[in-house]
Amino acid sequence: MAALLPRPTRTDTWIALAVLSLSLASTLAVHLIDPVPAQRDPWPWGYALVAAACAPVFWRVSRPCVGSVVAIAAATVYYPLGFPDGLVMLSAAVMLYSAVRYGHRVFGWALGIGQFASMYAYEIVATGTVRLEAVGLVAWVLVLLCTAEVMRWRAEYQRADAARAAEATRTREEELLRRASDERLRLARDVHDTVAHNISLINVQAGTALYLMESEPERAAEALATIKATSKDTLTELRAMLGVLRSADEAAPRSPVRGLDRVGELVAGARRAGVDVTVETEGGRDHLPVGTDTAAYRTVQEALTNVVRHSGAVSATVRLAYGATALDIEVTDDGHGTVGPPVPGNGITGMAERAALVGGSVDVGPLAGGGFRVRARLPLDGERPSAAVSDGAATADETESP
Repeated sequence: MAALLPRPTRTDTWIALAVLSLSLASTLAVHLIDPVPAQRDPWPWGYALVAAACAPVFWRVSRPCVGSVVAIAAATVYYPLGFPDGLVMLSAAVMLYSAVRYGHRVFGWALGIGQFASMYAYEIVATGTVRLEAVGLVAWVLVLLCTAEVMRWRAEYQRADAARAAEATRTREEELLRRASDERLRLARDVHDTVAHNISLINVQAGTALYLMESEPERAAEALATIKATSKDTLTELRAMLGVLRSADEAAPRSPVRGLDRVGELVAGARRAGVDVTVETEGGRDHLPVGTDTAAYRTVQEALTNVVRHSGAVSATVRLAYGATALDIEVTDDGHGTVGPPVPGNGITGMAERAALVGGSVDVGPLAGGGFRVRARLPLDGERPSAAVSDGAATADETESP
């Protein structure tokens, strides 16, 4: 029973009590103040029908269809029995409005028009005439149903608007999270590139200084000077990155983004570490997109870092080929290479990710005659990402010696 008749809401309770009070008061007032000779005494069955018509209003929202049938049936039976003509139809009007307002459109329209049509059909059959106010009453029914339609449409529009606002908020939050994640990834790559490259040079130079401290103090002093300069640059870059992390409202950076115009610094650092690096350039381009320029610089930086740290190479070659639509980068060395395919680490993964951001690809692997090669192709015309890192044997091109 509790499931069939749920607890009425506070709003429905007040509306039902108001409708019941108006219906009973109007019926009593007509009976006492303006009685009609042929009119029946509403006590007790008239008041019982009034109560039956008003009771469904308590469940106006939860049971609009069943309530409409009960209210309209009780109100329809009330009038032909000759009871005082009060506001019994008010409960039927409220329930019809509620049925259409809460989505039962066809049911509400059919019930409302059918109820009044049956009443006036009965009146024609019983008396042969129709009261003049019937036309106006039908018009009020149409106004009532149209008002319910407008309110239903307004509520649906408000729900859709709220859903759109919630979706926009969720999408905006997801975009902010995505941007924050991308920024953290970019900073992680920058930290890795900076620390791995410079600390590798410091480590090599420190070893050189220790080895030459007694036999060649002048060269040991040069190595220490290189360590000092490299560590200073490292601290400067790390301080700038940490400053970005500490302050969300920090002004735009004033230092230029590192690009291929600073490859000379990377080459000089590798040379100070004991690797003879040669730079070969083909073609030329006045201006590179910022993303491509930074990705190219970081690719050369990571490749030279791996040469200094892992290859045991004596010499290396950096080739930069500027084409009409792409920049080709190739860094080869004469070190011991790798046994089988290289295992992608943070450096190789970072190069591939940077290349993917500008629509390029990275290919790494050992050379058949010894040594190792890093090759990257970075488009200059905004192609979509298609990054790849080789994980198999060297291709036919890789069988050539650098």
